This record gives sequence, C-alpha cells and structure tokens, in this order.
Amino acid sequence: MKNFDSFAVLDTPEIRGIIFYPRPAYGVPKYDEKNLFFETEPGVRIGCRFYQAGRDRPTILFFHGNGEIVTDYDDIATLYNQKNINLLVTDYRGYGFSDGSPTIANLLTDAKNIFSRAKKWLKEKGFTKNLYVMGRSLGSISAIEVAKEYQNDLTGLIVESGSATNFRSLLTMHGLVSADHPIWKEGNNFFSKEKIRRINIPTLIIHAEQDGIIPVQEAKILYENSGANSKKLIVIPRADHNNLMYAALELYFKSISEFIESSIIQ
Repeated sequence: MKNFDSFAVLDTPEIRGIIFYPRPAYGVPKYDEKNLFFETEPGVRIGCRFYQAGRDRPTILFFHGNGEIVTDYDDIATLYNQKNINLLVTDYRGYGFSDGSPTIANLLTDAKNIFSRAKKWLKEKGFTKNLYVMGRSLGSISAIEVAKEYQNDLTGLIVESGSATNFRSLLTMHGLVSADHPIWKEGNNFFSKEKIRRINIPTLIIHAEQDGIIPVQEAKILYENSGANSKKLIVIPRADHNNLMYAALELYFKSISEFIESSIIQ
C-alpha cells in the first residue's frame, strides 16, 4: 500500500467498532524467550508469544483471528510443536498485552515492523531455519501484506479463513462505505486478491466449506489469483469459520505439515 491516507475512510470509530474486537489480557508477563514485545513505533509495543519446537525446526509467524489473543494459543501451539514447528503468535494494538488501539493503517504497518523485528530476534536466538508467515481470518490481511513485501525472506505463505476482498461485504452491508466507493476499485493495492498476485512463494490456503463469515468463495478467489507456481487449496468439509480446525484436526495439521515438508529449503 503506497499511501495509507487514501484509506482514511476505513478508520472511523464506527468502522473500527465493526472490524476490530480487542480483548485485553490480565497482567503483563515478564519478557523472556517465550513472552516477547516488539516495538512498532516509539511508545507502542506489540505482545507476542513464542512456542519452541527446536532451533533446527521451521518457524511460523502467526497473525491470529479477530477477538483472539496470543494466550488463546497456549494449547493449540502444542499441536504445531508436535509437528516439529516453532510457532510465534502476535497480537495487534489493543489486543492482549499490546499498547494502543487498532486501525487498518497500523494493522498493515505493524505487521511489517513485527516481521522485521521477529526475523532479527529469531536469528539472534539461533532459529535460522525456514520461516513461514500465516494468517487466520483478520490475520490473513497482515500475513499477505508481509508476504508481499518480504517474500524473499520467507519459505511460504499459509492463509486460513482469509478474505480476498477484505472488509468490503461487511462494510457495504452495514452501509458504512458505499459499494461504489473508490477504495474498492482494482488497482488501489488494498484487496488481498490483488496483493497475492505478486506473491510467488509456495502458498497454502485453508478454508471451511460452510464459513458464514468469510464465504469459501473468497478462498477460491485468493487461490485463483495467487501468483505462486506451487499452491494448494484445502476446503474443510462441513466446517464453519470458528470450528474448522477442530472439525478436521488431523486434516488441518496434516495439510500444514505436508506443505512445510514439501517447501522446506535445505
């Protein structure tokens, strides 16, 4: 995105109230090799949590879904670790232990700053193996932005329950932005379906067949627009937006594990 000011229409209190559902966490953890804080601008720190499988294992930088916070992944991360994958989960402004309040502009700029700082931290700690970026739901917007900007530093991209057209359906449905507003025009480099065309690293897209929040058609659009030569779309049958992982736990983690194994750079 070249000019965030052109998207100021999305940063009104009414729209932020629809898009974001910040949840605070209670008590600030001590900074250590599990609980991390990355400063994205002076005075603003974003809380992250690192779940280690091993220094010689691949790592996923994970942008979670809306209404979630990093501590929600304490149990889920074990399933990644069992597949020999390190998981680094990041919050957003106003979520968990993080400072500030979220906007669309800082969602995107923070994602890139977090990636840069996370990559540096991982290298300093000896985690130099393959690095992936993954985003679930709202987090897919951050993950695709990171992959677009830093694909030369990544081994692959994973999108789970992601939107191709970001918030268009939601905001037009609520009458907060008109359907013919210039922001929705192709060429503005706002839609994830536009950005993913420029991403050529291996890409895995996972979506629920019966997703009522972000319809599965959005995943198909992302897949069709993906610029990757190696790409795969996994549709979880009889699952919805919030239960697709548990609806097919074996398929979900098998898909991620096989994707990583097939794309790892030795």
